[in-house]
Amino acid sequence: MDVISQTNRTMLFEEFNPEKLDLITIVGDVKGVDSLSDDKIKEIHQHLVVKSFDEFLDKFSPKVYSFYNAANQKVMYTLEKPEGIAEDCISEIHIDQNNDFLKMLFTLIDTKRIQGITNVDFKFENLLDMISPKKVMDDIRQVRKEIHYLYGQYEELDDDDPKKLDFGDKLNYLFEDASRNYNNVMAMLPLAINDIKTRLLLGGAQEENQAEAIQIGMLTIGDNGELKIIEAPKSDNTELMVVDENSNGLITVFEEDYDSVTETPSSYVRDLVVRTFCPLPAVQEQIDIEMEVQNYNTYLEFYKNAKDDFVKTVKPLVEKILGVKMFFDQYATKNKGMQPSLLITNTKLDMIAKSTNIPRLATYLNTVNSKNDFSDTVWFAIVPSIELESSGNSKVSRERFKGNKKVVKQDGNTMESLSMLLHVVKDFKIQVFFSFVTGEETTFNHMATSGIDRYIDKCGVLVRKEYSEFAIPCIPNFTIIPKDKSGVVIDSKMLQTEEGVKISQEKEDILKLWIEGVYVGASYVAAGIVAACQCPEYLRESFRNVSRDYPGVRFDIEAGDNSLKAVTTMAKEISGFTNSIKDSINRKNFGFVFSSENAQLQGQDIRRITVYKARSLAMAEDGFDSIYKTLVSTYIERILRFQTSDFKQDNIVKFFSNNPSSQKSKWLGARGFVNSIIQDGDDMNYIIDDKSNLCHIDLVFNGNVKNLEVTITKGTTAAKA
Repeated sequence: MDVISQTNRTMLFEEFNPEKLDLITIVGDVKGVDSLSDDKIKEIHQHLVVKSFDEFLDKFSPKVYSFYNAANQKVMYTLEKPEGIAEDCISEIHIDQNNDFLKMLFTLIDTKRIQGITNVDFKFENLLDMISPKKVMDDIRQVRKEIHYLYGQYEELDDDDPKKLDFGDKLNYLFEDASRNYNNVMAMLPLAINDIKTRLLLGGAQEENQAEAIQIGMLTIGDNGELKIIEAPKSDNTELMVVDENSNGLITVFEEDYDSVTETPSSYVRDLVVRTFCPLPAVQEQIDIEMEVQNYNTYLEFYKNAKDDFVKTVKPLVEKILGVKMFFDQYATKNKGMQPSLLITNTKLDMIAKSTNIPRLATYLNTVNSKNDFSDTVWFAIVPSIELESSGNSKVSRERFKGNKKVVKQDGNTMESLSMLLHVVKDFKIQVFFSFVTGEETTFNHMATSGIDRYIDKCGVLVRKEYSEFAIPCIPNFTIIPKDKSGVVIDSKMLQTEEGVKISQEKEDILKLWIEGVYVGASYVAAGIVAACQCPEYLRESFRNVSRDYPGVRFDIEAGDNSLKAVTTMAKEISGFTNSIKDSINRKNFGFVFSSENAQLQGQDIRRITVYKARSLAMAEDGFDSIYKTLVSTYIERILRFQTSDFKQDNIVKFFSNNPSSQKSKWLGARGFVNSIIQDGDDMNYIIDDKSNLCHIDLVFNGNVKNLEVTITKGTTAAKA
């Protein structure tokens, strides 16, 4: 570990924010250049390398752009900044921890992980309503509670009290958060919807949709002793408005804040903000019920349609963001050691794979992967969304019933681009985890019924190539929300009746949107779990016999109970694969396959998804070869290069000698650990071929031989035997 301190730097070939810098742009023209300067490498890493999910959101700030179209009275959303539209007509919606859609997905993933329930039994609908106006208001109420609490503390203290200044900082942060939405009509709609509902129904039994119009009354005993509730007398006396003193101060603060922050102030929105954050105990003004009901239904319909369009636009971006989170989530350890890091190219694979840009990628990799300084060496790569032909549906000439709309699929990555990438990265020994486009056809459910043959056929063009051992197909993809359980009830319309105002119970008045399923590419999780297993501290969480001196390059996740100890953080999805599907997977030994099986370890149920196979596309006697063999081979070659001063012959002889101080002897003496470089049943031998000036190294893994070949650097004088 003192020579090679990290073996898990991972490169992600994906675009998150076109407005931010990308690898191709920063590298620039490389004609006549063999490697990049240290300053250039530092600049690349400053912009593109992240070590946590929070750092990723901070550096790349993924966002969606929106603008209003007066022609069709709709909100338009786009992932790329629209050109030809004035800046002040475009709103930026940041997709971060505060975004209600992303927040809902994080909560859903965490809850599912804790419960360990399969998709068929999990109550998705209980969490999906987090993006309804009612739940958005719950979050605002919590912020409101904090503001009132802090403002109360703030007001009690003397002006120069340092504690008062601390409270001031916290209040500034909360107000900043609240004020971001003043100019965003879409963000204000849930407030307006809730505000009308509260004023017309005074919050009644809204949850049961039984709310009716209310007149505040008082309980009296009539002349004949009968109990009566009569309407409370109205009075202009301000004493009836019992408001705590702090609210009065906050009302002024919010009014001033709104007026100063908002470009085009509206008295309605100003009052709305005040009523939301400083609610008064009585309704002051006379209400035009017909107009308010009309507004409520209009707002609700508009909100539902806009939210629907927003979700459909943002979903591909959100799936990529979730992928990054799942990559970092796999490193679930209290004691941080070799923390995985991600170098994000921030550009599409097909852009990098162009003949004009490939030299830029190669020059960067040559700089970080072809030196004896291994701090920035890239070991793995992630390529999500490889296009997979869908199973052919018969064409329908006439639509008799309402069927699925033919949606134009998001562009995936092509096999041609992946082949070009593999051809380049093989020279830099980077193992590429790739997965297929997300959707119902690449899930656990689908694989449980259809098997893996279509994946094998698709990958046929990558087999028996020089780069095959660096290609790792990852299957199946993960389902965050299944398509058939992705309905979100926004709310029901309001009706004005003779008895008053009420929430409609009719099915056609319930406004609902469909998210159409949310998925995460298997390559993110596969690379995440392999990157995590490189860290001895991570392995020590589950294994006793771990050496702190070595990374996890030789850790075989398929061996023994390893896969049941080093589990993913993903919750089970299905009850398992049938025996015939498992027999097929075991017979072909294809790919990096995840399993959602019932399993136990030392009497404890395993409720997480585990790794079933960890194979590349390199052919072996029993199908395809284990990925750890390539990783160990790369690691040994790099250690050999470092310790032999670029493969000097006499140093190679020392490296493999039986001398107790030789590297081979040290590795042999350190057997018995789960991450030992040479394990029981392994061996390492070499032959020097003077004629071809090559050193042939045979790495034996449990009786299977893997060949490694290095070019010898000759000394100035030939050594005589």
